[in-house]
Amino acid sequence: MINKKVNTVSEALAGISDGQTIMLGGFGLCGIPENSIAELVRMDVRNLTCISNNAGVDDFGLGLLLQKRQIKKMISSYVGENAEFERQMLSGELEVELTPQGTLAEKCRAAQAGIPAFFTPAGYGTEVAEGKESREFNGKMHILEHAYQADFSIVKAWKGDEAGNLIFKGTARNFNAPMAGAGKITIAEVEELLPAGSLDPNEIHIPGILVQRIFKGAKFEKRIEQRTVRKK
Repeated sequence: MINKKVNTVSEALAGISDGQTIMLGGFGLCGIPENSIAELVRMDVRNLTCISNNAGVDDFGLGLLLQKRQIKKMISSYVGENAEFERQMLSGELEVELTPQGTLAEKCRAAQAGIPAFFTPAGYGTEVAEGKESREFNGKMHILEHAYQADFSIVKAWKGDEAGNLIFKGTARNFNAPMAGAGKITIAEVEELLPAGSLDPNEIHIPGILVQRIFKGAKFEKRIEQRTVRKK
């Protein structure tokens, strides 16, 4: 069995360079590859196109890359609570492609499955459909969406083994699952890394065939974007 384990985050991210397209899993701050994002900041790679549901917050997640102007284009479903993302978008400093959330997920999944394009009714009759082919199916109009093409896909999982098999925990599965295997090279950052064969096959969400590199992350902050607690 092929051992996909690498020892450090810098080894995992080897080959990422200026101008590349990178998918990053997570939803808000939930399930984001914290260590990998910090390493991208340290590497100072620039002119990146980042595909992610949103861009974290100002001082965490992809917001750290935005602060250093390392991202040229963001492909996401909404701005979220990142004021810097909003400022750069409105000022024209950052190129932004907003995509319906379900379409974004399906464009990732299509890339994962090797499907080049698909038709969806989402966005027909809106700005989303401008310049895209449209066809009628069963009396309803659809637009053609193409699968994403990414150089790297970086995902975060709860558990993984040295063969690259992954298990996500709760809602942290989110965009990590469809992004795994959707890039030319998939890098998995995990909280717990076990020997191959240690995971129950019935619990595995992503098979190792979709992962090229896997490493154990450290010091996960797991920040909560909006903490809501019950009143006493």
